[in-house]
Amino acid sequence: MRITHGWPHTSRPNAITIGNFDGVHLGHQAMLARLTAQAAALGAAPTVLTFEPHPREIFTPAAAPARLTSLREKLEILRNLGVEHVHICRFTRAFASLSAEDFIRRILVEGLKARYVMVGDDFRFGAKRAGDLSLLKTLGAQYGFEAEALPTVENNGERVSSTLVRDTLAGGDMEHAARLLKRPYSISGRVVGGDKLGREIGYPTANIQLKHNRPPINGIFAVRVQGLDAPDWPGVASLGTRPTVHANGRPTLEVHLFDFNRSIYRQHLRVEFLHKLRDEAKFDSLEALVAQIDQDAAQARELLNVS
Repeated sequence: MRITHGWPHTSRPNAITIGNFDGVHLGHQAMLARLTAQAAALGAAPTVLTFEPHPREIFTPAAAPARLTSLREKLEILRNLGVEHVHICRFTRAFASLSAEDFIRRILVEGLKARYVMVGDDFRFGAKRAGDLSLLKTLGAQYGFEAEALPTVENNGERVSSTLVRDTLAGGDMEHAARLLKRPYSISGRVVGGDKLGREIGYPTANIQLKHNRPPINGIFAVRVQGLDAPDWPGVASLGTRPTVHANGRPTLEVHLFDFNRSIYRQHLRVEFLHKLRDEAKFDSLEALVAQIDQDAAQARELLNVS
């Protein structure tokens, strides 16, 4: 998959969809299926135009949503869904001041040689969010590309959106989130050094580097981990600030892998969150914490069918 940045410049015609694609949920997947079909019919490259950082992280950082996927995770999923080209526009206040007409002309037409453009039914773009599907269709007729919007995708009567996925994850319903994503919710990252407390209390952990501005989930989970020798490896994970050992800790993802005793420092792993066991809690002593971890590990083994 080709990845480009900055002001686009290509000679090949592109079929383009535009958006943040956070989580790449069922609605996004429907858009990508339509995109790849249209691209094949037109002899164009199926292309995603996305933005980094998320626009709300520029305009309202305190209220910006928790990211479901890091940029790397999003790119991996897009590649697996048949996208051939991702162009990443760096979103700044200067970029946001670009008029809707200039966005179409400079980015879509001159930069990406658009033959087809698909957006969500509520998509707005350009300075003051002045651009919409109607403008895309009007200027598409002038510049030689077709524009259409994909209707809302529903799952069991719910409008599928990144917001719904976040709310579902925040509520701890990992099975519901997996249905909305068509895969278990996961976080990937490199194993980094920790404070070795887990090893001291009998539960050594792999500490996974977090790239999210803040994780959309919190608590203790039964997980499976990809990136090791086996197809996946069962374990129990803690994602939170570890209040028993840190007064003002930063979010940390720690995974205890069952029946595993190898050094995996610096390896890149994907942690799939299958069941939420409980919320994070502060314990009065390390002994009380270890007793609770014993229960968590036993429950996770049962849920994951690990003897």
